[in-house]
Amino acid sequence: MPQEYKVKLEVFEGPLDLLLYLIKKDEVDIYDISLERITAQYLEFMDAFKVLDLELAGEFVVMAANLIYLKSRALLPASVQPPDEEAEEEDPRWDLIRQLVEYKKFKDAAAQLSRREVEQSNLFARMADSPETAPERPLGDVSVFDLINAFNNVLKRLASKGEDLREIFEENYTVSDKIDFIMKMTASGVPLKFTELFASVASRTEIVVTFLALLELIRLKQLKAVQPETFGEIELRRA
Repeated sequence: MPQEYKVKLEVFEGPLDLLLYLIKKDEVDIYDISLERITAQYLEFMDAFKVLDLELAGEFVVMAANLIYLKSRALLPASVQPPDEEAEEEDPRWDLIRQLVEYKKFKDAAAQLSRREVEQSNLFARMADSPETAPERPLGDVSVFDLINAFNNVLKRLASKGEDLREIFEENYTVSDKIDFIMKMTASGVPLKFTELFASVASRTEIVVTFLALLELIRLKQLKAVQPETFGEIELRRA
């Protein structure tokens, strides 16, 4: 895939964040996760990261290997499962569930402290000049996992329609060309839906390069991705 430069995206979330994201998206209880389903979803994200050639921390690979191991253990009858000196329960999920519960506690506590910091900073805020100017309701922030999930949905949707997603070697898409394309599409200032960005794509190569261009614009703070509803349609706006 021809590119003028490699897009680097700083991923601050880790593998446990991805697992919590998948659990929340499926609307299942953290104590009732399906190892088979969550492993398949996790590996799907890993495939997407690989296709996009995004730099990942080694912890993502370690977690993938651990999920595959736990899934294989869960498929075996209890009588033939390999011995695990540290395991106190027969269910191989419990160690992972404990990690997720403890990590979620720290994340929730950190979020609460962050909210308190914002509230404290607003205690002596200057009053608005006009009572008619009410603050706009903030939209949900879009994480890299939301973007990757939307990217995967585009690939699946086109594949289900029988679109030809094979490489077309005559094509010569570049990230800089697609950056110009996206900036023109958002020039009016009207929010652009994520799916509209890929409405006219013709191949897998064009999908990938267009998405990389979008990530670069977000990294450069030229565009902002928002979700009016949780796990809803992503909208792209000029920053």
